[in-house]
Amino acid sequence: MLIIFALYLSKLIGFMLRFIHQILINARDLATSLSIGKFMSVVETIKEQIESNDILLYMKGTPRFPQCGFSSRASEAIMSCDARFAFVNILESPEIRAELPKYANWPTFPQLWIKGELIGGCDIIAEMAASGELKELIDSVAVNADSAES
Repeated sequence: MLIIFALYLSKLIGFMLRFIHQILINARDLATSLSIGKFMSVVETIKEQIESNDILLYMKGTPRFPQCGFSSRASEAIMSCDARFAFVNILESPEIRAELPKYANWPTFPQLWIKGELIGGCDIIAEMAASGELKELIDSVAVNADSAES
């Protein structure tokens, strides 16, 4: 009886070691793909979004349903300029939320990008809106977009 138990135990231990070994290999492969491939694709996605949209706001929530006060103030300021703009809800894109601050060298959200240039966050957007500078900038982008289409 003891011999049968010892054989059973040795087979069980062997199975467990193979199982743990496979888990470690899979974890290593996953970590490698996340640290190399995924990072590159997220940065490429960010670049493509910025290059493809003249006016782009990275925010928490949407302009109609902002999920923080800063995003609400920023989107309201941009909407008051009566121009169409693109937005990315970073709450639905955790990879972008994690990588954009590194890419932009700007730690917070929202982030306003115009013609591929980071303008700033909520306070800068609000100051520019109050001074009329935001409307001028957005209008100049809209005029350039209209003339490019003609």
